[in-house]
Amino acid sequence: MTESFAALLEESLSRRKLQAGSIVKAIVVDLDDNFVTVHAGLKSEALIAIHEFRNERGELEVGIGDEVEVALKAIEDGYGETVLSREEARLNKQWIVLEDAFEKAEPINGIITDKVKGGFTVMIGDVRAFLPGSLVDIRPVRDITHLEGREIQFKCIKLDRKRNNVVVSRRAVLEDSYVEERRALIESLEEGQIKQGMVKNLTDYGAFVDLGGIDGLLHVTDMSWKRVRHPSEVVKVGDELEVKILKFDRERVRVSLGLKQLQEDPWVNIARRYPVATKLVGTVTNVTDYGCFVEIEDGVEGLVHMSEMDWTNRNVQPAKVVQPGDQVEVMILDVDGERRRISLGMKQCRMNPWEEFAVLNNKGDKVSGRIKSITDFGVFVELDGGIDGLVHLTDISWDKPGEDAIRDFKKGDVVEAVVLLVDPERERISLGMKQVESDAWTDYVTDHPRGTRITGKVTEVEPKFATLELASGIVGTMKSGEASQDKTKDVTEVLKVGDEVECMIISVDAKARAIQLSVRAQEIKEEAATVEEYRSTNVTGTTNLGDLLKEQMGDRGN
Repeated sequence: MTESFAALLEESLSRRKLQAGSIVKAIVVDLDDNFVTVHAGLKSEALIAIHEFRNERGELEVGIGDEVEVALKAIEDGYGETVLSREEARLNKQWIVLEDAFEKAEPINGIITDKVKGGFTVMIGDVRAFLPGSLVDIRPVRDITHLEGREIQFKCIKLDRKRNNVVVSRRAVLEDSYVEERRALIESLEEGQIKQGMVKNLTDYGAFVDLGGIDGLLHVTDMSWKRVRHPSEVVKVGDELEVKILKFDRERVRVSLGLKQLQEDPWVNIARRYPVATKLVGTVTNVTDYGCFVEIEDGVEGLVHMSEMDWTNRNVQPAKVVQPGDQVEVMILDVDGERRRISLGMKQCRMNPWEEFAVLNNKGDKVSGRIKSITDFGVFVELDGGIDGLVHLTDISWDKPGEDAIRDFKKGDVVEAVVLLVDPERERISLGMKQVESDAWTDYVTDHPRGTRITGKVTEVEPKFATLELASGIVGTMKSGEASQDKTKDVTEVLKVGDEVECMIISVDAKARAIQLSVRAQEIKEEAATVEEYRSTNVTGTTNLGDLLKEQMGDRGN
C-alpha cells in the first residue's frame, strides 16, 4: 500500500466536510471518575467531562460501547487533540426541533420553571424560552401554580438562534384546541345546568372556573350561604368542583356560576327554627360602626345593632365590645325570612338593670352613688348596674332653692339619696337627697294640722301682716284681717314684735311651705265652745246667755 494512513484519514475527513458545530456519532471507549473517552473516527480519541452524560438526577446515562451523538468543537486544538461536546450536541438537536416546530407552527412541550419580570421561564429541553404573562392563558391569570412543574404544550412565536432568543405562547395552543370545544359547549349550555369545572384563577370578587373551553365567573357571594371575605376561603386554583349555571349570555359568552345553590338554603323555614325570644350562642363574623354580625348557623347571620349591645350605653362602639371570632350569647328579636334579615340582641341575655334595681330597692330606700353629671334641672347619680337616677332641683334641699343648693355639689361627689320612684319600662329612677334627713317643717305641720291652737312669737310686724315664729325655723304669717276679731286693717295697732300670741292654723300650703295663722278664728272658736258648753249644762237661777257673754267680755276688758 503506497499511501500512508495519515493521507487516507485526511481524505476521509475532507469527504465528510466536517466543521465546528457538526454533529457526529462516537463510541464510548472508556470511563473514569472525571471523563468519558469517545472515538468518533477522527485523528484522535476525545475526552468529554463526565457531567455531560448525567441526567437531572445525577445518574450516568452511558456505558462503554454505547454510541452517542456529540458536537465537533475542534478537529485539532493545537495540541493534537479533538474537542467534542455532548451538551452542545443535545442543545443543537433541540434547536433543530424548535426550528422545525416554528416553521410548521406546531406545538412543542415545555415546563414552566420560574417567574421573571413580565412573564415566566420555560425550559424546552435544554433551551430556555420566555413566556409573556399575557400569553399564559386566553384570559388574564394571576396565579399559575397549577401549571408550574408539569409538562404542557406551547407554540413558538419568535425564534432567534444567534441571540439565543425564544418566545413561546400557551394561549395560542389553547385557542387552537378550544375553537371546536367552545363551539360545542356554547351550543349545549343552558341556565340551571350543573357542570364540572376547574378553578383557573382567583380575584378579590370571585373565581374563574374552566368549564372545558369556556370560563365562568363564580362570584364570591355565590360560593357559600355564609359570609365569605375572600374566594380563597372556599376554593383554590386547581380545584375541580361542580357548579350550577345561574345565568348565560350566549351573545357575549358570559357565564355566571353558583356553588351554594347546590346546597340547601338555610333560610328556608328560618322563622320556625328560631322563634322570637330564643337565646343561643353564635360567632361574631364582622364588626361595623353600627353593630356586629353574628353567625347562628352555617350561612345564617343576624345583626346585633349597637343599641342592642348594652342596656346603659346606646351609642357604644361595637369594636370595643366584640371582635370577629368571639363567641357571644344573643337573643332573637325579629326574623324576616323574605328579606333574609334577623335582628339579634346581646343585652337581652342579661337582666335589665332597671328591673333589677326595682326588685332590689323599694320606695323610701336609701342608696348612694357618685354624681355623674349636673344639669339645669337636677343631678344625675350613678347607681349599681351602671344606671343613673335623677335628683330633681326640688329634691336637693329642704331649706334652699334648688338653683342655689345645686351649687354645693360637683361631678364625682359621692352622695346619699332616697328612692322616690322607679319606672323600669321608661328606664327612669327618681331620687331625693333632701329626703335623707327629716324635714322639720313637714314634721311640724304633721303634728299641727289645720285648726290647731298654737302660741307664736311675733318677729315682724307690717300694717298688712305679721310674721310669727312657731318653732325653731318654723314661721307662720298672719294677715291684717286675722289679727283680731274686729278685723283691723293695721296689724301694728294690735301686735308688736316680741308679743306672744295665741292663734289658730287656718291654712297649710305644702308646696309653698306656708302656714297661715288667725287670732280672729281662734277667738270665734273659743266663743263657740263657750256657747256649746252652756247649752250642754243644766243651769238654774237668773243667769242667762246674755249675762254669760257680758261676763266673758268683762274678763277680757280687765
